[in-house]
Amino acid sequence: MGDNRRTEVRFWDKYWSVQKSSSRSGRESLQIKEIKKLFNQYLPKGKDINALEIGGAYGEYLMYLHDHLNYQVNSLDYSKEGNDATLQRFKEAGREIRVFEQDLFGDLSAIPSFDIVFSLGFIEHFDDPLPAVAKHLELVKPGGILLLGVPNLGGIYKTVLRRAAPSFEVTHNLEIMQIDSWNVFETKFDLMPIFKGYVGGFEPLNMKKRELNTIVARGLNLIATALTVTLSFHFSFLRKFNSPFWSGYMVGIYRKF
Repeated sequence: MGDNRRTEVRFWDKYWSVQKSSSRSGRESLQIKEIKKLFNQYLPKGKDINALEIGGAYGEYLMYLHDHLNYQVNSLDYSKEGNDATLQRFKEAGREIRVFEQDLFGDLSAIPSFDIVFSLGFIEHFDDPLPAVAKHLELVKPGGILLLGVPNLGGIYKTVLRRAAPSFEVTHNLEIMQIDSWNVFETKFDLMPIFKGYVGGFEPLNMKKRELNTIVARGLNLIATALTVTLSFHFSFLRKFNSPFWSGYMVGIYRKF
């Protein structure tokens, strides 16, 4: 396929169908908290700011931007299941959102440009992220902000996932999880970094996935569960230390010229 994606719409329809039927009311992860801190620290505030999330299904971050930074929020996603979940979430909360149900690689001429365009967990699903980043930038106003984030499934997580959930390497590009690799598109698109780094510290949830029914896979899953509980309630301060080898997430925030 020309845009070299590693997942298709049926993958995400299935994903959001499962998510809608499960509870999402658990404790907020440190990783999510750290991303929201970056929003507060590096993004402007104001009701005149229009933000678009690419792959914005469910709208958790958009809800935060609406409520805490007073943004007008928009989502672009090609999964009907995901979009239905987003619209339902905002309707129940009494908030407004505009949803564009279409493929990012389709015709974007009917979509306006935005002050801020972001995706969190999107560009790692492509063999080559450059075309996806270029499509993001198509929707950013001159002088606007592009924010990109991806989970870090390399480092110590890769070792565990290969033994418990090997399909992660089919749907995720591990090379893009090395933040120095982002220099390529930063240079190509003349982006000015505002922030670039690893956040969230050690995140056991990144390896709490199991596809195999082996003793090793079950054991690793139990260890990941125990670590998640332990670091959430007892040693959460340790998760503030960041490294390419164990941090759970990577974020880059850029100014478009």
